[in-house]
Amino acid sequence: MTTTTPGPTALRGAVGTAHTRVEGRDKVTGAARYAGEIPFAGLAHGWLVLSTVTRGRIRHVDTAPVLAMPGVLTVLHHGNAPRLHTDYVGMLGTPPDLTAAVFQDSRVPFAGWPVALVVADTPEQAREAAEALVVMYDEEPHDTVLTAGHPGAHPVGGHMPAETEKGDLEAELAASAVVVDEEYTTPEEQHSMMEPHAATARWDGGRLEVVDSNQGTTWVQSELAEMFSLDASSVRVRSEHIGGGFGSKGLRAHQVSAVLAATVLRRPVRVVMTRRQMFSLAGHRSPTTQRVRLGACPDGRLRALDHRSLSRTSTVYEFVEPSAAVARVMYDADAHRTANHVVGLDVPSPTWMRAPGEAPGSFAIETALDELAVRCGLDPIELRLRNEPEVGPVSGLPFSSRNLPACFREGARRFGWADRDPRPGVRRDGRWLRGTGTAAASYSAGAVPSTALVTAEADGSFTVRIAAADLGTGARTALTLIAADALETAPARVRVRIGDSDFGPAMIAGGSMGTRSWAWAITAAAAELRERLAVAPGIPPEGITVRSDTAEAIGALAQKERHSFGAQFAEVAVDAATGEVRVRRMLGIFAAGRIVNPLTARNQLVGGMVWGLSMALHEEAVRDRNTGRHYSPDLAGYHVATHADVPDIEADWVEDPDPDDPVGIKGLGEVGIVGAAAAVANAVWHATGVRQRHLPIRPDRILTAPAPAPTREWAGPPAGGGAVDA
Repeated sequence: MTTTTPGPTALRGAVGTAHTRVEGRDKVTGAARYAGEIPFAGLAHGWLVLSTVTRGRIRHVDTAPVLAMPGVLTVLHHGNAPRLHTDYVGMLGTPPDLTAAVFQDSRVPFAGWPVALVVADTPEQAREAAEALVVMYDEEPHDTVLTAGHPGAHPVGGHMPAETEKGDLEAELAASAVVVDEEYTTPEEQHSMMEPHAATARWDGGRLEVVDSNQGTTWVQSELAEMFSLDASSVRVRSEHIGGGFGSKGLRAHQVSAVLAATVLRRPVRVVMTRRQMFSLAGHRSPTTQRVRLGACPDGRLRALDHRSLSRTSTVYEFVEPSAAVARVMYDADAHRTANHVVGLDVPSPTWMRAPGEAPGSFAIETALDELAVRCGLDPIELRLRNEPEVGPVSGLPFSSRNLPACFREGARRFGWADRDPRPGVRRDGRWLRGTGTAAASYSAGAVPSTALVTAEADGSFTVRIAAADLGTGARTALTLIAADALETAPARVRVRIGDSDFGPAMIAGGSMGTRSWAWAITAAAAELRERLAVAPGIPPEGITVRSDTAEAIGALAQKERHSFGAQFAEVAVDAATGEVRVRRMLGIFAAGRIVNPLTARNQLVGGMVWGLSMALHEEAVRDRNTGRHYSPDLAGYHVATHADVPDIEADWVEDPDPDDPVGIKGLGEVGIVGAAAAVANAVWHATGVRQRHLPIRPDRILTAPAPAPTREWAGPPAGGGAVDA
């Protein structure tokens, strides 16, 4: 099998034009069914029972009274559940989170740990019985609080080096004319997608079938095959429609418990997480404590950069929130050090959440850059432009493209940045203090080997089959447009089928790599299919099908720094009497490769910016220090931005096709959130003169903030042009 030669295809009319979602009508009419809605004959329902202690051992599970309740079929727990295999490294290069490997021993490593599954004929019967189940524990002391000096902190790399270092950091800091040395914190955050986690498992002729809501069917298939010691071909996972994921929808306790129950009962079993259960079982973004030290010359050019991040993980899964990694891409210095450290605590396992690492990391580094600009008397955009690296600051590799300056210039023009008075606390609108802020954004833009099947049907249409996932992003529509151009036909003649592990290995929807990876596979298959059709005497009734595999082509890519970039702008109003902060407008300008569908691309970018606003002002999952459990683990207690909080938000982009990609794609699913919280925080400083280094920026933090420190007067734009023209 050959693959297409990299290089953007010629424009043919579909890619780059706005198209409504191909499945949009099905979704708004209810025809599109989600994982928890699909009917099965003989379906039983499981309800998870979670621990009420934070650390300890299960002493006894009193199942007899529950088994006597109406409709109850079984109660699975560590004393009777089938054994699972967990000693493996999964498709994404990590061992499994043992939170998913349910009912294997008596240990309780955190509050909300799954201790049993009650299965009944109806969900109501299962819930009533689960709430009646008595579990007795032997409690043990727990530690759930992340502190900067925690003795258990240690470096963890994950998918990247834990630490990087070059130059003599202390010497360069000592020689710097201007130094910033501050600590920044971000809280625990929850994914809070609309659709809860749901899965149905059944055995069909010796083959396990799971209907699920996930971000990668072949990912979940491979994990289940490993855990249940099955051949991968004996497992089929389907996930056609997904109501949001944001990194949370991989292998979780609900899928594994459903398979365990289906194995024991030999009938289909569905398990759906409640919203409260998702707070402990579906992953979260770890809180972070970050120290940033910057040293600069009087003109703002960096001599030293030190970005160290501490996050927490559980005791059953080592996950790092790589917040310091953003500095490895954004800014260079003669001395440059980054480090990601982790503390294992008695808390649920964290996981990927939209822009893992970059979202909290950009808050710290971009706020620190803003502080440096103030201390140097420079415009914040000018400072960033003066520190634009020519190659990767840590890797030394060339950038595939780096159009961040173009984003800042266009954003500054449209936002009216040139009219900004740099002095803080001088703009008023009645009782409101007004301010504006900016920040840079970046996120990696990779591609992962994938396979695709493309069939020329006898009626002249085409069918694409690929194990992609559409989380609500519009991926299904984007792939339809890409396939239409690659096949030189109209989108209406292309049907894209996704979300089925039987279609073969493919990248998950994550890391802003999904669409790019899938598009590469589709264009490769389409190219070979066109060659076949050119010499075929006709199309047989079963059609002509070609399968692609992009492993060789992607493996041959030259090593480069590949990223999407962006410039975020925000204007806020702050009521100094009440501490209320309102975002009045936001603008994001991005360099994110060739835009496949402007309609859904803008939706993704605006959605990311809204989340960044929510991160800046609202989101904070709080734990009781004494019990280790959440206060109000639901959407009443965990605040997210609502319509009343969201102002005029505009997202746009500059031309930025990737020359090494067949379609010119990079990725934009995550870059929209990066830097957004920092832009809001920097605007709050500009409005009040008081720096906010801890998220969220609550009213009490505004009211208790110390008086503003004196700042150096802005030196004005450089001679011969405005700051953004440097």
